Amino acid sequence: MPNLDIRLVEQDSPEAHNTPWLSNFIEIYQQLSGEKLYLLSDLYHQDIVFIDPMHQVAGLDSLNLYFSKLFQRLTFCHFKIEHVIAQDDEATVYWTMSYQHPRLNSGKMVDVQGSSHIKGSGDKVIFHRDYLDLGAMLYEQLPVMGRIITWFKKRASK
Repeated sequence: MPNLDIRLVEQDSPEAHNTPWLSNFIEIYQQLSGEKLYLLSDLYHQDIVFIDPMHQVAGLDSLNLYFSKLFQRLTFCHFKIEHVIAQDDEATVYWTMSYQHPRLNSGKMVDVQGSSHIKGSGDKVIFHRDYLDLGAMLYEQLPVMGRIITWFKKRASK
């Protein structure tokens, strides 16, 4: 197995800002909102491939449309970048997303932890794949389904 030079980079560390695409990602994602979706073109390459547990989109125009639809449904969404592991043109970013949706969790705040595998090209991100617990983000927040999932989790842990 090769000896890899993997390092943990805290979000505010000067080391995080040595890679333009990565520092750009960290900065923009922590201020991203429905009103600031124009920042996506500063962040993502024209040929971006974006994958999350619900969708896969290719190209900046498709990604803009996807994010626009997502943020239209939310009353609040914020990402807090917690840790970054980076090497060369790739990074894994660990984050907590806090969001509010009027039809989920009785409109109260929901926190979901996840991570993103990202790859840079020049000063932009060309590949972005999110990993998160879709059940915690969505299904457990629905009134009836949430109670059923909670019941199943309790039974499974006994």
